[in-house]
Amino acid sequence: MMLMMDEQTRKPLVARYQLRAKGFLNSISNRRVFDGALIQVGGGYGCIHPWPELGDPPLEKCLEDLAGPRMRQIVRRALRCAEMDAAARENEESLFEEMEVPLSHATLVEGTASEVERAVEAGFEVVKLKLGRDVAKEAGFLMEMAAAWPKLRWRLDFNEAPDPGEAGRFLAGLSPVLRMAVDFVEDPCPYSEGVWSALFKQHRVKLAVDREAGPDSPGAQVLVVKPAVDEPFPLAEGALRNMQRVVLTSYMDHPLGQAFAAWEAARLEVQFPGLAGVCGLQTHHLFEADGFSEQLGPWSPSFTVPAGTGLGFDDELEALPWTRLY
Repeated sequence: MMLMMDEQTRKPLVARYQLRAKGFLNSISNRRVFDGALIQVGGGYGCIHPWPELGDPPLEKCLEDLAGPRMRQIVRRALRCAEMDAAARENEESLFEEMEVPLSHATLVEGTASEVERAVEAGFEVVKLKLGRDVAKEAGFLMEMAAAWPKLRWRLDFNEAPDPGEAGRFLAGLSPVLRMAVDFVEDPCPYSEGVWSALFKQHRVKLAVDREAGPDSPGAQVLVVKPAVDEPFPLAEGALRNMQRVVLTSYMDHPLGQAFAAWEAARLEVQFPGLAGVCGLQTHHLFEADGFSEQLGPWSPSFTVPAGTGLGFDDELEALPWTRLY
């Protein structure tokens, strides 16, 4: 009888959600509404928030995999999240106890002077800007902002929208002031070790790989790791071998997924002190507020740990309409 009860508790429960973005979130998506699902397995919680534009399967395919073979990485990572969350909840502890979450950059998607000013007023010293819709116009805007805010560091994310030629022209056109202010350029074009090595050799601007990040991506100087779909520790070990930096970021997903990314960043900092530096764990401000996002507090470089056991959000999770997956 006890075995049957244990098997029953390990069958997934699902609570679907929708996040409504305040604006377009990157150059390859025109969506403003994003569907995802929180899962409950064995008393712990995880988040499945696919980005089909980035190569993820649609949500329904993810849920089919969750009910069946559980082979997809996004599903396996959500189950890993639920496993760790369950262990802490069973002990009535927060996963964040005695952990220090790294500071975050400001993720901006609109590319306006007022948005940059708001980030500065919130205390951010590093800004990540989503680019790629109009590269020439965006370059002019960046030069204006670098002159207006000379102490800001910039992380520029193109989501592989430009081709190698366009990426090279963008890098060649950076003013000396802006070139000094750029921390790195993320996914300036589709990853190729030869192309990226040549771009770095010619322009001496650090390049960050996200969509093709792996333990051996020597054409990049920075690895962007998303715990929603990546296992951080093997990537961190590969980065150390290649003398690369690591930046952990959320998946622009549900606040529970954001909390999981923050915990993984804190855990990585314990194992590899100083490797991650400033991360990208503050993205709840990109969406309309709800009870979950309010637990994460105001938009700031410091991560606010949500109250509760495990990854937090105890009351909010209990109130959801959970349904059995199978």
